[in-house]
Amino acid sequence: MTSIVQISVGAALAWVIAHDLVGHQQPFFAPVAAILVIFAGTGGRRRITVELFIGVSVGVLIGESLISVIGRGWWQLGVIVALAGTAATFLGLRGLARNQAATSASLLAAIVPVMPGNPAVARFVDAVIGGLVGLAMALLIPGNPVRRVNRGMQPVLTTLGQALRRIELALRLEDAGPAWTALQQVRGLQPAIESLTTTVSNADEIARYSPLRWRQRGHVERYVVAVRDVDNAIRDTRVLARRVHTMLRRGEHSFTGMPEAVRLLREAVEVFADDIAEKDAYDEARRQLIEAARMATKALPEAATINDAAVVAQVRSIASDLLYATGWTVAQVDRALATGR
Repeated sequence: MTSIVQISVGAALAWVIAHDLVGHQQPFFAPVAAILVIFAGTGGRRRITVELFIGVSVGVLIGESLISVIGRGWWQLGVIVALAGTAATFLGLRGLARNQAATSASLLAAIVPVMPGNPAVARFVDAVIGGLVGLAMALLIPGNPVRRVNRGMQPVLTTLGQALRRIELALRLEDAGPAWTALQQVRGLQPAIESLTTTVSNADEIARYSPLRWRQRGHVERYVVAVRDVDNAIRDTRVLARRVHTMLRRGEHSFTGMPEAVRLLREAVEVFADDIAEKDAYDEARRQLIEAARMATKALPEAATINDAAVVAQVRSIASDLLYATGWTVAQVDRALATGR
């Protein structure tokens, strides 16, 4: 609902400014630019806005320059769009900005301007107005950044917990099947974690720059700190699942204590998910993570195979990743895992 309000108010306001205040008769770039900037809500709006301005200026410059020489028509439009897209690519523009360069050029070639003066300047000013209005809407009518990032984080942590539960089951039953299922689960998390990363970036921007959301900066910062380390925990869980699957598939046996260590990891993930959502202390999650690492190390048999050692190492790595996600430093994690306290 927030985005609908943002684009409707932003598009109307951009038109009013460009048409009524600046005096442009066809300010279609103003509402278009405002909508594009608002919908570019996956992080880095300032960068996207700058690139959008560059894309518009490239399209306008090439479009108007060629129109003055070759005129308007179907084949001229094709030539203009091709050159604008090529120039944008050469300048390193991508995605939205490159599309906008081609769109700007095509609109200039297809629409006969009715405003007096230089249409290239007018179009560029419209795009600047729209981009600034879009930024203003993102800051003045922001969505809830904490709700947004938590909505992305919780499914990721839930799936991670489910995968650890299956790895625990595989170790208890000495059945490679659940470990293979867990491996597929965590492999499928990569698109979600990439989307979460950009969502966290956008939420951090809103919390830092929107006065209405300043009080949420500390809570959002928790997600900023956590997302990279949660990603690392997912990658290490993928390795753990693969190692457990290989170990059991080859007929090697699980050893006493490892299912319990993985269980503690899973329970810590569940506690961590609640703590980050409610802004609680991470004391219980940290205790369980340290105990999981200690238990895994203690469980390693004297006549350990390569897979045994790898499983223990991955449990310790996942525990470390999640301890980092709680905000602990490298020194704190090393000290905790070395002493077991």
